[in-house]
Amino acid sequence: MRNILITGGAGFIGSNLTRKLVDKGFKVTILDNLSKQIHGEDQNSTLSSSIKNIATFINGDVCNKSDWQKALRNQDAVIHLAAETGTGQSMYEIYRYNEVNILGTTHLLDILTNENHSIKKIIIASSRSIYGEGKYLCKNDGVVYPNQRQDIDMAKGEFNFICNKCSEPLQLLATDEDSKIHPSSIYGITKQQQEQMILLMGKTLNIPTVALRYQNVYGPGQSLSNPYTGILSIFSTRLLNGNDIDIYEDGQESRDFVFIDDVIRATILALEKEEANHQIFNVGSGVATSVIEVANLLKSLYNSDVKISVSGKYRFGDIRHNYADLSKIKNALGFNPKFDFISGITSFVNWVKTQEVMEDKYGISIQELKKKGLIK
Repeated sequence: MRNILITGGAGFIGSNLTRKLVDKGFKVTILDNLSKQIHGEDQNSTLSSSIKNIATFINGDVCNKSDWQKALRNQDAVIHLAAETGTGQSMYEIYRYNEVNILGTTHLLDILTNENHSIKKIIIASSRSIYGEGKYLCKNDGVVYPNQRQDIDMAKGEFNFICNKCSEPLQLLATDEDSKIHPSSIYGITKQQQEQMILLMGKTLNIPTVALRYQNVYGPGQSLSNPYTGILSIFSTRLLNGNDIDIYEDGQESRDFVFIDDVIRATILALEKEEANHQIFNVGSGVATSVIEVANLLKSLYNSDVKISVSGKYRFGDIRHNYADLSKIKNALGFNPKFDFISGITSFVNWVKTQEVMEDKYGISIQELKKKGLIK
């Protein structure tokens, strides 16, 4: 397989993946609509500029079937990254998230089912968001997958889970691929459906497929102007604009932050190894890091004097904890993350310091959520 189509190939993950695949001798075609939310009003971002001279670029939309037909010609594999991302925005941009993430994928599968093609492998960028809350252990009742937290509890500042049966505090565990799927946002629901459609039709059509459930991807090159996704870029932009940071809940909510270079290595392993075929893999660092820890570390690395406060506010659709169990991808594909959070975030901050300070649009995004009643 030498000819690879990457949808969303001008984005953060896509552009990094494109450059690495080209370095390895692959011929890459990119289908991307250069979303203004990611690439700016002039659609001429550093990300898009980095790939246009090394790959065949098609300015098109996954919601347009004819763009898919054009992009799929003479391709050996598809890496489907194009998607609307961000849990908060998905809770009021419902039509757009469904149109791009589900309908866009439907066009791909319809073509593969009903038209001639040369596709021999599909990789779908899934998400940790399909799990919803992570995996927990109750000392009395064993493994527990708690449902979405209730407004009445969070309004009282009760953000942690207790067992529904015995009321004992729950202990956080790493989330494995067999964990319960119960997304708590529209984004998570669309990614779940996208993954299921790809895996089902891959088996039906005898096309090897792989679903990669990415955790929170970060690193040099990610958008610093998009206020709807990526707390490292959101916090960085606020710090560099001298704006205080308001941490939701009690600041102890945690995520698995995985460095971009590790994500690219995992994705290429999934492309090249037959052991990945028809499998689902978590892609993360395997470590939970709290939001307050992220904010304080960024403040230190930028040598900033802004105020970091913990407000107790909360947002519907947000989960408490989730970090990846990497046992499966380590055993099957030999993947081990090379970047711990300190080295990764230091690399990210050093890159940010070389960039133009972007306008802080975070306040606008928060007002949107408040207006829709999604922040309390």
